[in-house]
Amino acid sequence: MSEREQYMTPRQIVVELDKYIIGQENAKKAVAIALRNRWRRRMVPDDMRREIMPNNIIMIGPTGVGKTEIARRLAGLAEAPFIKVEASKFTEVGYVGRDVESIVRDLADLAVNMVKEKRFREVKETAAALADERILDLLLPSAPSSIEEGPEGVRVERRPQTRQKLQERLAAGLLEDRLVEVDVPVERFPTIEVFTPQGMEEMGVNLQEIFGNAFASQNKRRRIPVSEARALIQQEESRKLIDMDAVVREALTMVEEAGIVFIDEIDKIAGPNQSETIDVSREGVQRDILPIVEGSNVMTKYGMVKTDHVLFIAAGAFHSSKPSDLIPELQGRFPIRVELDSLGENDFYRILTEPRNALLKQYKALMATDGIDLVFTDGAIREIALSANEVNMRTENIGARRLHTILSTLLENILFEDPVSEGRKRTVRITKELVKRELRDIITDEDLSRYIL
Repeated sequence: MSEREQYMTPRQIVVELDKYIIGQENAKKAVAIALRNRWRRRMVPDDMRREIMPNNIIMIGPTGVGKTEIARRLAGLAEAPFIKVEASKFTEVGYVGRDVESIVRDLADLAVNMVKEKRFREVKETAAALADERILDLLLPSAPSSIEEGPEGVRVERRPQTRQKLQERLAAGLLEDRLVEVDVPVERFPTIEVFTPQGMEEMGVNLQEIFGNAFASQNKRRRIPVSEARALIQQEESRKLIDMDAVVREALTMVEEAGIVFIDEIDKIAGPNQSETIDVSREGVQRDILPIVEGSNVMTKYGMVKTDHVLFIAAGAFHSSKPSDLIPELQGRFPIRVELDSLGENDFYRILTEPRNALLKQYKALMATDGIDLVFTDGAIREIALSANEVNMRTENIGARRLHTILSTLLENILFEDPVSEGRKRTVRITKELVKRELRDIITDEDLSRYIL
């Protein structure tokens, strides 16, 4: 658990979420409490700690209202391993496809990469210094030191002086284009995806290890610039400096104590009549998910992972079904339910202007790279929000995602323009009249809007 999570109260967590997500106060409050309860659990005595289960949450609401964004931002605040999966992609035991335990295996992979990157940052300076020393060795291969007689008969060893001069030039960036010979790893393991019967990983079978000798990485001698060689050598030195066993232990602890799994489209495996199935039993998928959610041991290539205290957040629109259509055992493992509100015109206006990563800010940043200063008037922003809301009401309601289609259509001609010559700038104003003119025909023609917007 990160220090940041430790000291953030539920109110502070909601304040941070408010910077990126508009509205949905009930959902923010629920996830903030769930996150804070993790720290509270770590503070209670050991015997009671084992008994406290996470507050798993079901978010109910249409697409595009912020369900995924809330979970993703929550994981970012907690600096915790986070994975998003779609319930409809998993299959019941006995069918070819991904088994639900792959969720935990993927989460473990993410955690190991997170800890590894953290360790790499910690040893970055040391690895950089070692890399420079190795580059100097490549630039000045070992050879007998030449000793010359200097002024007043003083004997001077030339090699240390030469190395010192090279070191100074390397530090000044004067040797970046010099070619050196290095061993570059060539990965020969084939890129394949294998669907294994459930239980194969439980036996500790790792295909990479089995075929490791047959498809082992080989080194190829290449002449590359110092700038490229430094990155390769620094990465190699970083791997030597970190203890992978310690990395794996910390990563597995992170998964068990702070992991977050977001299960989207859980309504797709629920239905009022579970007996009518086509390919794969939806109820069977639910029963496979159940052990992972309620707590079980899953074998990964790094070792055993217990899922008892992993936080699960499920989400679904529940248009043709309802949470009570899930099997009772699974319902009981998601005690917290929050309903997210549909988004309206005013919400779209706020989404376009308030968040740190607002779409208008993104487009302004994109166009600034071409020397174009994109300016949206308040009337234009309100017209965009009105158009998005109108199209959502007349066609499929895809929430805030409609803003992407509206803006990409509106700005298509501007995005296609050639960049402004270097050193110059041009201002482009997007007005209410321009928005109406560009979108009028598409929005009024319902058939056309279904295809384009």
